[in-house]
Amino acid sequence: MKFKLEVQDKFSKARTGEITTDHGLIKTPIFMPVGTAGSVKAVHQRELKEDIKAQIILGNTYHLYLRPGLDTLEKAGGLHKFNGWDKPILTDSGGYQVYSLSEVRKIKEEGVTFRSHIDGSKHLFTPESVMDTQRTIGADIIMAFDECTPYPCDYGYASRSLDMTHRWLKRCCERFDATQPKYGYSQTLFPIVQGSVYKDLRVKSAETIASFGREGNAIGGLSVGEPAEEMYAMTEVVCDILPADKPRYLMGVGTPANILESIALGVDMLDCVMPSRNARNGMLFTSRGILNLRNEKWKNDFSPVDPESNLFSDLSYSKAYLRHLLISKEILGAQIATLHNLHFYLWLVTEARERIENGTFYEWKNKMVKQLSQRL
Repeated sequence: MKFKLEVQDKFSKARTGEITTDHGLIKTPIFMPVGTAGSVKAVHQRELKEDIKAQIILGNTYHLYLRPGLDTLEKAGGLHKFNGWDKPILTDSGGYQVYSLSEVRKIKEEGVTFRSHIDGSKHLFTPESVMDTQRTIGADIIMAFDECTPYPCDYGYASRSLDMTHRWLKRCCERFDATQPKYGYSQTLFPIVQGSVYKDLRVKSAETIASFGREGNAIGGLSVGEPAEEMYAMTEVVCDILPADKPRYLMGVGTPANILESIALGVDMLDCVMPSRNARNGMLFTSRGILNLRNEKWKNDFSPVDPESNLFSDLSYSKAYLRHLLISKEILGAQIATLHNLHFYLWLVTEARERIENGTFYEWKNKMVKQLSQRL
């Protein structure tokens, strides 16, 4: 993987760049749709390419490991061949899922023992096994195994967890460097900065992660319940330390406003389940603000969902019709709403890139953050 830094905004820390992988080019800043189990819910791969214009999607190691399983993925020739997506893929290591399974897992120095949410079977993830698993899944960018601490989290626990995450990272790097890709194209390992909302821990982690000299770096353990101001403060601290000549990936963030503020702090890559998950529940993001289409007020509104931006050609569908589909639990409703939200997120980061390039990003960002957060 290669990263080329292009334009640095004069009034913020926002920047543009290009990531080159064996499966294609990624122009940053970029939002990555989440395809947890090898599929972005309610969206066909053709729509991801042609309508949403996604440049990279995510898969999740925990879910893919359990189902369809590594044997099936290896026989298929990796996730790209299995799901028919020929552009870049990034896999999360499963650390966040382990965090969310707090009642059915045990964390030790060796790794994490957990029970499957599918059948209750017992499994062990270690830094080494997670590297091997992600080699088999075959993503272009893979993540180090870490512990994502909860919020709130006391300082002592956050500090001990951080030290273990760094020890795990050393083991991840050693295993990754001692093994080879399985399917004829290269893979890249990103370490993950942790440290909860404690500045000194975040500084320590960012410096440690940077010292490993990998091709890119991630920021984890945020957007887990902490106030947005703390998330931004920790992101800024970390971005100021992580090397500027490598992409920075802020994991699991967030709302459209979160995305613009994070880009302004120097983040290049973002992902979140919010646009797809919220779409299925009737919440749509638009250039004017947030729509809850399940509300009665839209029942007889025959205007387009986002008339200003005309984001998606098929959204000549009216608010009233889309509301009807969602209320009726028609599958088409979830499909159209998901397409809209993902397309909107990709439109937003593409517009941010153009604004950085032409020098109007900071003023535009400040205006858009207010607009995007409105409830319509």
